Amino acid sequence: DYAVDILQPINPQQVEVGGEIGRRIDITVRNNLLALDSDNDFLRPFLKKESTEGYIGLGKLIDAAVRFAVHTGDEDVLALKEHLVDRITGVQEPNGYIGMIVPENRMWTLWDIHEMSYIIYGLVSDYQHFSERKSLDAARKTADYIIEHWSSRPDAWPEELSEVLATICFDRALIALSDATGSDRYRNFFIKELGVPDWEMGIVLGRHGPVEGHAYAYITRCLAQIDLYRIEPEEKLLRNALRVIDFLTCREGLLITGTCSYQECWHDNQQGFFKLGETCTTGYLIRLLDSMLRLNGDSVYGDMMERAIFNALFAAQSPDGRRLRYYSPFEGSRVYFDKDTYCCPNNYRRIIAELPSMIYYRSEGGFAVNLYTRSTANLELGNGLSLNVRQDTDYPNSGNVTIHLYPSRPAEFPVRLRIPRWCREAKVTINGGKKIRATPGGSFFTIERKWEAGDRIELDMPMEWRIIKGRKAQMGRVAVMRGPMLFCLNPELNGNIKTDRLKLLRIDLSSPDGPVEDSTVRPNGMACRVKAWNPDSYLGDADMNLLLTEFADPGGQWTYFLVPDPNENISIDDELVKTASDR
Repeated sequence: DYAVDILQPINPQQVEVGGEIGRRIDITVRNNLLALDSDNDFLRPFLKKESTEGYIGLGKLIDAAVRFAVHTGDEDVLALKEHLVDRITGVQEPNGYIGMIVPENRMWTLWDIHEMSYIIYGLVSDYQHFSERKSLDAARKTADYIIEHWSSRPDAWPEELSEVLATICFDRALIALSDATGSDRYRNFFIKELGVPDWEMGIVLGRHGPVEGHAYAYITRCLAQIDLYRIEPEEKLLRNALRVIDFLTCREGLLITGTCSYQECWHDNQQGFFKLGETCTTGYLIRLLDSMLRLNGDSVYGDMMERAIFNALFAAQSPDGRRLRYYSPFEGSRVYFDKDTYCCPNNYRRIIAELPSMIYYRSEGGFAVNLYTRSTANLELGNGLSLNVRQDTDYPNSGNVTIHLYPSRPAEFPVRLRIPRWCREAKVTINGGKKIRATPGGSFFTIERKWEAGDRIELDMPMEWRIIKGRKAQMGRVAVMRGPMLFCLNPELNGNIKTDRLKLLRIDLSSPDGPVEDSTVRPNGMACRVKAWNPDSYLGDADMNLLLTEFADPGGQWTYFLVPDPNENISIDDELVKTASDR
């Protein structure tokens, strides 16, 4: 009775990643993960155990280190992973407690259960990938500690937090532990005490009262329900995840950057300043979209993942990889978080470490390509057939992708290519011959034939400039996009335009030109030239030349622009958002 994924992930150890995704993985490992002061910032509080409350995110760091070690095989990363695991399991108390809180404050102070939950999850991840028995034993003892003390929980959580928020990841940690141990104890607690199968609530807007609208916590519970759905496929377990997708695509919840949340909570007014686009929410949204994509194969989830990764996610990191953000607004200045610890920096590392598993999937005896980036992968397709795949592309600079196939023997199997919704018409050819057909964006295009070593598929997805209509708070304004990329204005690159003048800029809708090469964000990156009217000019031709850079530009401060005529037909609806007539 198990639910079988239509798209099945492959071992990240079998994937090598280049392009911008690969660069982000590399700089996150080299300039961030391995640059951390893990002994002082992460481990020391757990050795001293003198805190009365607080959060470090050690379990998240362990999980990221495990996944990076699997993908890269890097000795330094492996050594860091082993060091973290050795030190934290070495200070586990006889009763199973792993944490930094003084005895009288344990369990019910912020964020002790949350911290322990991710430590359980990270240790189980170590067991799953490296067969480390001591990690599994320590994870099990910690879970037993929480379960045995659960009956002492207070009537009200600290600061009027909801139980889901105060225990983030405990549900997913328990089901991972149940899978790893085969013990029903953890699944039964997950079901009976946490009530995960029966949890259901609508989207609560804003931050007020008990923080029920916390987007990151909500999505983690959705993922826990999907984890259970794969074991016990009841449709009610998908209801909340589908409610999130509906909110994003039909109820104004999705931002132009591909993410959501304001002050960590759901919002639908499309305002773009201050505490917008929490990095934890972005990471978990990408994870949710990946899970839904695998379940039903609908390419819209891949389209949404791509938007979020190239814009919101990468904007949460400095171009050199060292600094990370808690929020990435599209209006006003962005600031870097002042610590390496806490939730967002660690969740950023975790989701970057998971990206290699989101590029290719096995599918119905063949494979599917979800994310386009220079890469290679080795896949086992069944019946003794193995396949090496190489993807050559400069994506997202262009939509030109060549996929080289090297099956271990001539064989017939399907190849599925995600054609994004931003693409009007993609062209596909095989081995340089005539095009198979032109296909519109918005689905997976499937090619099924007998493949031989050296065959190649050439995919041409023309990237046109798109002028996207703003909605709600952005009504009457437009954003500039090309392919999956969003562009923004960095005042320092445009004559230091004063902040109070940015909101008055009107752009010429017919003027986007380029892309031109720009290295502000990445080597061989892109920028867009546009013409605009000076705020003091209302007649005649546009008299300003602006340079718009990729949204991940750390100096970007403005994304939506006024236009001379908001009703001009050049602007279009966001392809990821359903209009009233589409619903």
